[in-house]
Amino acid sequence: MAGTLPEPRGRIAGVTFLDEGIIARLAEDHGVPADVARELTGLLRPCVFLVPHEDLPESARLDPRPAGRMGGLPSLPESIEWPAGAEPFVLSVDCAALPRDFIDIELPLDGQLLFFTTFKYEPEQSAVVHVSAGVGTVEHPLPEDVDDQEAVAYEPRTLYPLPGLTIDHEWCSAPATTAFKDGGADHDEVVERFVEAVVHSVQDGSPSNSAVQIGGCSNQWQVPPDRNGYVLLAQIAGNCLDHNLFTLNLIVGTREDITAGRWGSLRYEQQC
Repeated sequence: MAGTLPEPRGRIAGVTFLDEGIIARLAEDHGVPADVARELTGLLRPCVFLVPHEDLPESARLDPRPAGRMGGLPSLPESIEWPAGAEPFVLSVDCAALPRDFIDIELPLDGQLLFFTTFKYEPEQSAVVHVSAGVGTVEHPLPEDVDDQEAVAYEPRTLYPLPGLTIDHEWCSAPATTAFKDGGADHDEVVERFVEAVVHSVQDGSPSNSAVQIGGCSNQWQVPPDRNGYVLLAQIAGNCLDHNLFTLNLIVGTREDITAGRWGSLRYEQQC
């Protein structure tokens, strides 16, 4: 028989919106022992998905506040040039509009984070720029030296925040989970269904294909870049800008660099 979790004592550490009672009920429903449920819950990380309005659940579609925009042209202070050698502009994020309970990295409290990168080639000259709130800005045209094949501004698309959950890439090999899976022929499926239920337990669930993810664990297609001291700042799906761009760009950094706003220390990886 699956064990039971003790009576709920409050919120899960590090995931302030997720009550232990929810985990207890899901564990019981799926036949997952209490030690496995605790272990897997400890591997959760919250995030914010940024999605087009049509991808919001119905409960969130009534007068939502925009939190980002893909494409268009960047708004920068007149004294700041387009980042030298940087790739096309792809995303702006309104830091003040992000649900803070779902971000466990220290982002600026306000202003805009602007992302410059490419989805057609490995992003070697990418950049992130933070523009503080209240600073006067003007829309900057494309610089003349942008690669001819990408010397266009992508069509702008407004994005809205959707809180979500992710789980560490190595959850399958966690000790208690591994022991439980080895104990029964169907236990692999049992654990996978439990993890899926937990990850989708926030609000109306997580989107299957978000345009942007801020924070959390990456939904990488190859080796995850957010490990060995690096955490995910953002991942951006190229096909949300252009249906012909089948690439995923992941931007990672150390917690210390992100907290200090050392955007020049970030790392960029493209997967396809």
